Amino acid sequence: MRLSNLQKYILRACFNAKGYRLNREVLLGFYDLTAKSKKELRAKIITQSIESLIDRELLVGYGLRTPHKWFITEIKLTEVGLKKTKKLLGEQLVLPLKK
Repeated sequence: MRLSNLQKYILRACFNAKGYRLNREVLLGFYDLTAKSKKELRAKIITQSIESLIDRELLVGYGLRTPHKWFITEIKLTEVGLKKTKKLLGEQLVLPLKK
């Protein structure tokens, strides 16, 4: 399963948070490192990434629901997400050495 840089950042941020639960507003820190997108679209991009991770069962979203829309305020890693994040942190490249 391929993950974007933003999705990897989200998983690492949840992994480093206490109880693996994180407020969504902390994720805007990703754009302090790389400011490639417009400021108006950042919230929308983060929402789409969070929803994609929820669909893959890596995160659980907490928030408010209106008749038309969900407003995700907090996210938490699931067991599957925890395993994926640990694997993501420990990956190393294998050199193609011939014997």
